[in-house]
Amino acid sequence: MTKKKLRSQEWFGGKDKMGFVHRSWLRNQGYPDDYFRGRPVIGICNTWSELTPCNGHLRDVAEIVKRGVLEAGGVPFEFPVMSLGETIMKPTTMLFRNLASMDVEESIRANPLDGVVLLTGCDKTTPSLIMGACSVDIPTIVVPGGPMLNGKFRGGEIGSGSFNWQIKAKQDTCEFSDADFLEAEIGAARSAGHCNTMGTASTMATMAEVLGLTLPGASSIPAVDARKKVMAQLSGRRIVEMVNEDLTLSKVLTREAFENAIVANAAVGGSTNLIIHLLAIAGRIGVPLELEDFDRIGSHIPLLVNLMPSGKYLMEDYYYAGGLGVVINELGDLLRAKTTTVNGKPLVENYADAKCYNREVIRTRAEPLNPAAGIAVLRGNLCEDGAVIKPSAATPALMQHRGRAVVFESMEDYHARIDDPDLPIDANNVIVLKGVGPKGYPGMPEVGNVDLPKKLTLQGVKDMVRISDGRMSGTAYGTVVLHVAPESTVGGTLALVQDGDEIELDVPNRRLQLLVSDEELARRRAEWVAPDPRAERGYVRIYLDHVEQAHLGADLDVLVGKSGSVVDRDLH
Repeated sequence: MTKKKLRSQEWFGGKDKMGFVHRSWLRNQGYPDDYFRGRPVIGICNTWSELTPCNGHLRDVAEIVKRGVLEAGGVPFEFPVMSLGETIMKPTTMLFRNLASMDVEESIRANPLDGVVLLTGCDKTTPSLIMGACSVDIPTIVVPGGPMLNGKFRGGEIGSGSFNWQIKAKQDTCEFSDADFLEAEIGAARSAGHCNTMGTASTMATMAEVLGLTLPGASSIPAVDARKKVMAQLSGRRIVEMVNEDLTLSKVLTREAFENAIVANAAVGGSTNLIIHLLAIAGRIGVPLELEDFDRIGSHIPLLVNLMPSGKYLMEDYYYAGGLGVVINELGDLLRAKTTTVNGKPLVENYADAKCYNREVIRTRAEPLNPAAGIAVLRGNLCEDGAVIKPSAATPALMQHRGRAVVFESMEDYHARIDDPDLPIDANNVIVLKGVGPKGYPGMPEVGNVDLPKKLTLQGVKDMVRISDGRMSGTAYGTVVLHVAPESTVGGTLALVQDGDEIELDVPNRRLQLLVSDEELARRRAEWVAPDPRAERGYVRIYLDHVEQAHLGADLDVLVGKSGSVVDRDLH
């Protein structure tokens, strides 16, 4: 092992006035002299917040990481960054993902850190922290907070995310009493941790592990399992070694690593949100990645993991069945075997001894749940820059469908009219929702899987084709076309759709077409008027001025790429 010159010594190593300044104020915390004399300084980037339920236990996790850092000879300094609570924040945490990434980037760059541990959990905390760290590019390791235990309700198990999408239908059909509602509410999220389905939080943790950013096995351990504490302590030890080895993010996050993440996401039935976050991370670290890669690389991959919302089980069952290591072994030659991970070993080698203990939960490639379940990327005049759909969560009979549009110009319009008994809509129609893209909402919320009309739910209708420029929760399901680009608010063809227009969805042929003549679309486009911006000041106005479209990752254009770790001016 060869020790590199430590970045922190630019702050602590000087025998001049500035060295005095940097050291002396920190000494008010009672740190001994050797903290400033060449030991690797490790930042623990913590998204703990009482307003982020999924991350509410990370204060304790940070203390365990510190223990590992100290054991390995490093010096730990915990610092807070903006936390993003998916279930609490309005209008959507996606609006603030880029802001949180800026907080992470500048906090790392501006401080005397040689390496950083990212404590993640809720949906956007994982990509935002990784994005910010990529733009600095120092040794980095991720410690996922872990999923909560299985939800329990009247002798059965419920997913803390997927069950949410059934509630309105159960209320509409009077299947749920007030007592049922309260009991399910109490039992759905019964321990610390993030959603226990293969929703976006679990997808992002899986992504981090497959990218090589966590220690092997870290992504699926339940938050309250003692083995999560062991993993946190070992991660604290390992980041010190990574600093000494100069194992930076750019050495781990190669093009091959991103390809592995796409393959694994298909195999576990992961969220469509992976697309928008992985594109943004690739843009920060400088790896070429485009929307078509998700279809070309992932659409033929078999679905191996039987988890909600694409299957039956939950994350606790998945961990007991063997977790991601089993999936990696099953994927075998479908993966790029030589990618580097944070423990210094190739990805595939890390899981050579993984064993499956429940084939109902993790299937073999010979007997998958679905032979080809990855994300499908659609093209056509309704989505010139692409749209996506998750086939494993959709109704097979609707994958080729032609129907007339029922259009909602905004979420407010949808809420006002969707349950109107006089709304002219039936199961063959296509629900079109506008104004929920990156600029339109703003922030591109998870509203693409809008609830069906009450009158159709009462008729027993379970699914309909829904199209929008928004996103869908990773815990959700349905035949839902998402991420339509360009979005309606910037004048994409979605803005021109009118009630009664016929729309053709053909997933096998990757086609999404508005069956309206070019001449008529040109006429409508000439009459279209762009909506006023949703904000005049503050971060939201900056976001509106700089956010990119969904097919590019919805990052801010001024954040793409990296500034590196060098700060060449001091504070005095």
